[in-house]
Amino acid sequence: MVAMRVLVVEDDLAIAGQICHGLMARGYATDRAHSAQAAFDACHRTQFDAIVLDRMLPDTPGIALLGRLRAESHRPAVLMLSALGSVQDRIDGLEAGADDYLTKPFDMAELSARLVAICRRGGRNESAGEDGGDIAVGRLRLDAASHCASLGEEAIELNRKQFSLLAYLMRNADRVVTRAMLLENVWGYSFDPATNIVESNLSRLRTRLAGLGCDPIETKRGEGYTLRSDQCR
Repeated sequence: MVAMRVLVVEDDLAIAGQICHGLMARGYATDRAHSAQAAFDACHRTQFDAIVLDRMLPDTPGIALLGRLRAESHRPAVLMLSALGSVQDRIDGLEAGADDYLTKPFDMAELSARLVAICRRGGRNESAGEDGGDIAVGRLRLDAASHCASLGEEAIELNRKQFSLLAYLMRNADRVVTRAMLLENVWGYSFDPATNIVESNLSRLRTRLAGLGCDPIETKRGEGYTLRSDQCR
């Protein structure tokens, strides 16, 4: 079995060494980058399964680096690290495209467990459909290979998390999915249920769909959300 390759982006050499040592002890192959530019260059040389990304880097904020990588369709799972741990700080990191957010100081066992979880949900095993295939609901389609969404002939611009959110709703078309189900299956067990991360991403997703003349996501007050297939024709 090929070891998963993880890029550790951390300017604190002691912390970077701790993470790399801990991950290698658990069977990961690791590379290090101590600045945003070094990390960006590394991602153009090597295909990584996951990135452990410090939010505060000396040259460019980790969130800005993540935006550059996502803009170029780099799709490794990303665990963001930061001493900034308020609810809004976590929301900012997740909305920028991170798959999970862990505050410093952290326990290495927890970091490893979170990394396993996001790689299982995403990273190299990520797919739009349960069987790795495409999903289609009426004119609404997700392409697993290209990680693109479209409505008829119109492309829908979505970030990684919005793509996963739409995929989950489409897999469960015409069924009610609860907020708890979305948190568990799109964001994972580790997220604070008091945050508005589900609502904010749903709002952005609906805005993008409405811009193309389609709004198939229905809010069921007190129950959850339903993607109506009859609204995707």
